[in-house]
Amino acid sequence: MNSPIKSVCQKSPDGGGRTSPVGRVGLAWLSLTVLVCSSPALAQSQQSLDGVSTASARSDTQRAGASFPQPLPKEQLPGSVSGTVVAPTGALLGGVQVRLTREDQSPAQESLSSDDGQFSFVNIAPGPFRLTVAAEGFATQVYSGILQPGEACSVPPITLSVTAPVTQVSVVVSRVEVAEEEIKEEEKQRALGFIPNFYVSYVPDALPLTTKQKFELAWKSSVDPVNFAIIGAFAGVQQAQNDFRGYGQGAQGYGKRYGAGFADSTIGAFVGGAALPSLLKQDPRYFYKGTGSIRSRILYALANAVICKSDKGRWQANYSGILGSLASGGFSNLYYPAKDRGAGLVFENASVGIGASAAVNLVQEFVVRKFTPNLPKRNPATP
Repeated sequence: MNSPIKSVCQKSPDGGGRTSPVGRVGLAWLSLTVLVCSSPALAQSQQSLDGVSTASARSDTQRAGASFPQPLPKEQLPGSVSGTVVAPTGALLGGVQVRLTREDQSPAQESLSSDDGQFSFVNIAPGPFRLTVAAEGFATQVYSGILQPGEACSVPPITLSVTAPVTQVSVVVSRVEVAEEEIKEEEKQRALGFIPNFYVSYVPDALPLTTKQKFELAWKSSVDPVNFAIIGAFAGVQQAQNDFRGYGQGAQGYGKRYGAGFADSTIGAFVGGAALPSLLKQDPRYFYKGTGSIRSRILYALANAVICKSDKGRWQANYSGILGSLASGGFSNLYYPAKDRGAGLVFENASVGIGASAAVNLVQEFVVRKFTPNLPKRNPATP
């Protein structure tokens, strides 16, 4: 019989490296001992790996947090403002301009109401705000409120009231109408209350007359009853002095003298006071001065026998008056006695006409105004 120990240590018949059962048990105990001894080192290594993983995860979390905005404090959360615009009848108004302003001078925001009258503003910072609602044909409405943090503020319906229509009437009086009023004022100017004084203007800035107005003034002056009486008086004086002897005496002579005087007056009024002034754009009236020294007023009155105002208000030679006197003298050759006719009569009448104008102007400047009631104190066209 073989010994047990011997059988344990005995190698296999084929001389290989396999161990016996007893050897395998010893290897198992050896492996268990090594494993137990190495466990603390493995645990420590595992803890190191867990620490690295935790630090890496924390770093990743911090990097991720840096890419997202931090939440705002509750008291700074923006809100929204909305509302409705309606008409007095309750109808919803679209296309109405709504303007939102704030007390912090931040830029205003504007919006148009939709077809259903709705409007809204979003992302509005909390605090006081003002809404201004305006539309054509309606009175502007203002609404003030305070927006709380994060609030969706819905304001009460804003009702627009209809504005009353404003009609602006501009009354523009034409220059012709103003001049017509001035003529009516002049027609009230009668020395001593009855002697016509139509060709004098006491308004220094009186408007120029139209052609029609110049002829109307000449007509009214010629057919005034007082004018007939004055011509009759001059005819009587001429007959008493036996002027223009060719007319003779008696009623026939007086009639001829009266006719000649009326013709002179009418021709002078229409030719020198209407036709030529219209053609030459001149004003046939005497413009009362009334201010300054006596000497300046005398010179002004005498000068106005040969100068006059143009329709543009400029002073110029009185061609109308001078040519009118010559024309009147020319027509006189048709009805004065034959021995009194000729060029002498023409220039005599012109000279008499200029001299008479100078004398009348002096009387106008210093006497007539004092005896003329109903004088215009201002331009009737001005308030």
